[in-house]
Amino acid sequence: MSKLSFIWIRAFGHLNDFLPPDYRQKPFRARLHLGQTVKDAVESAGIPHVEIDVLTVNGHSVGFDASLAAGDLVNVYPVAGLLSDSTVIHLRPELPDKVRFILDVHLGKLAKYLRMLGFDTLYRNRMDDDVIADIAEAENRIVLTRDLGILKYNRVKLGYWLRSQQSKKQLSEVIEHFGLIRAIRPFTRCMQCNGPMTEVPKEEVQERLETGTRRYFDRFYRCTDCGKVFWEGSHFDHMNLFIDEFLDKMSRNSPDDA
Repeated sequence: MSKLSFIWIRAFGHLNDFLPPDYRQKPFRARLHLGQTVKDAVESAGIPHVEIDVLTVNGHSVGFDASLAAGDLVNVYPVAGLLSDSTVIHLRPELPDKVRFILDVHLGKLAKYLRMLGFDTLYRNRMDDDVIADIAEAENRIVLTRDLGILKYNRVKLGYWLRSQQSKKQLSEVIEHFGLIRAIRPFTRCMQCNGPMTEVPKEEVQERLETGTRRYFDRFYRCTDCGKVFWEGSHFDHMNLFIDEFLDKMSRNSPDDA
C-alpha cells in the first residue's frame, strides 16, 4: 500500500469563512492526491476558485494549474490587495466595464434590489446550476449564490458566495466586495424583468393609466423590454428612501476615499 502524502494550506482574510473553525487563520494539513493541482487542492478544502486572487506554493506565486508535492505549503489570498509585488500572479479576472450578474434561484429579492440600483441582473426562479454556469460564461456575468458547488465550475470565472441570508445585507456585501458604489444608477432597470428603463411622454402612455394617475403624475418611465409603465408615486418615494439609507450606511462603513 502506498504511503499517504500531505500538503499544508493556509487561508487569509475572508477565505477563512469557507473553513471549519479549527482550520482558520493557521496552516492545516490536507491529503495530496495523485496528479492534483493547486486549484483541486484548495477547492477540495472548501475554497472556491472565484474568490481567490493569489496562490503561493512555498512562497512562490503560481497559477491554478500548478502541480504539488508532498509537504508543500499553499497560501491562499482573497481579492484584497494583500500582495502587490510585480512578480505576483493575480488569478481573478478584471471586472468588465459594465458589471452584470446572474443569481441562483434562491435570491429573488436580492435581484430586485440590484435592479433597483441599476445593475443588469439576470434571475429566474427555475435555473439549474449548469444553465447558470453556461450563461455566466457566455455573457461574462458574475454568479451570486449561496451554493458553493456552482462556484467550483471551471467555466465560472467571476462569482461570490453570499455570507448573509438576509437580502439587504447581501446587497451590501455585493456592492462592497466588487467596489460598485460609484456604479449605482437607480431606476435605470426594470425591477420586474431587468430591461432598460426610459422616460416617456405622458401622452404616449396615458391610455394605459387610471384616472388618478393621469391627474396627479406627469413623469413616466417605460421598460423597453416588457413595456411596463412606472411613475413617481408613493412606491417610488419608499424606494428612494431605501436607497438613501443604503448609501448613507455604505458611506459610513467605508474608509474615506481621500
